Amino acid sequence: MEYRAFGRTGWNVSSISLGAWAIGASWGAVDDTESLAAMHRALDLGVNLIDTADVYGDGHSERLIARLRKERSDSFYVVTKAGRRLPEQIVEGYTRDNLTTWVERSLRNLETDCLDLVQLHCPPTELYYHPEIFGILDDLVQAGKLRYYGVSVEKVEEALKAIEYPNVQSVQIIFNMFRHRPADLFFEQAQKRQVGILARVPLASGMLTGKLTASSTFADDDHRNFNRHGESFDVGETFSGVDYETGLQAVEEIKALVPPGVTLAQFALRWILMFPAVSCAIPGAKRPSQVEDNCNAVDLPALTDEQMDTIRAIYDRYIRPQVHQRW
Repeated sequence: MEYRAFGRTGWNVSSISLGAWAIGASWGAVDDTESLAAMHRALDLGVNLIDTADVYGDGHSERLIARLRKERSDSFYVVTKAGRRLPEQIVEGYTRDNLTTWVERSLRNLETDCLDLVQLHCPPTELYYHPEIFGILDDLVQAGKLRYYGVSVEKVEEALKAIEYPNVQSVQIIFNMFRHRPADLFFEQAQKRQVGILARVPLASGMLTGKLTASSTFADDDHRNFNRHGESFDVGETFSGVDYETGLQAVEEIKALVPPGVTLAQFALRWILMFPAVSCAIPGAKRPSQVEDNCNAVDLPALTDEQMDTIRAIYDRYIRPQVHQRW
């Protein structure tokens, strides 16, 4: 495993870490025994950061991680999120009482006295223009309920605004071969301020595994079925906002670049690690085999300039018109 500095926290985190949305909800059927086995395998392979949220399975993901902590003697970081318990995403919902209640609920779910890091969970853009909300988070740090805080964002605009606040330690943002824009300006600014970056949705909801086809189907409770057009939350969370058929076309061209013996998922994760501003990518996994495939990406050689240029050209041709200016 490779480890990278996580902003100003003093943490060194595994460059391939683990996203725990899939073990909570919204990705079809899940088995807790298999989910725990997947997390155990991640720790065996050197993963030391797991990303979750209080709404993943209404806290189920957090509670599974608490079980994992009891079963392991080795330490690891747990970063969670707060804000999506609001029935409607409005700035007025981010009150002191609500933020405190959400944090205390995560403390109970994770069975800990202090959360490692809490991220605001894709709040409205307007929130980033309300410094008093970040002041509440400062108070929660002072109260000993959390060590650090950061944000999970939809838009580059939000990321750039967030890191103006001096105690924002991290930004979680969608970054993958279908989402290039964060690398244009945001990465440079984050590095200047020593802000950790978690690359989320690194495999574009499975599109960049190369396993999906035009005939693939998804369960009723899988967001790849019910959120194709943003019916439940931001459409950018599903296939990175790329039209399904267009994504399949782009994937076919990317496959031609993948070396023998390498999976497309590994190749896609290795592309993300080409950017030193990224602290870690957080692919999800519901099975140990998926964890192993993802973690093996760190052993791949660096992509060549020609490969990087070709990926950019594929992005420009297929993907850029749909997503670049939107997020």
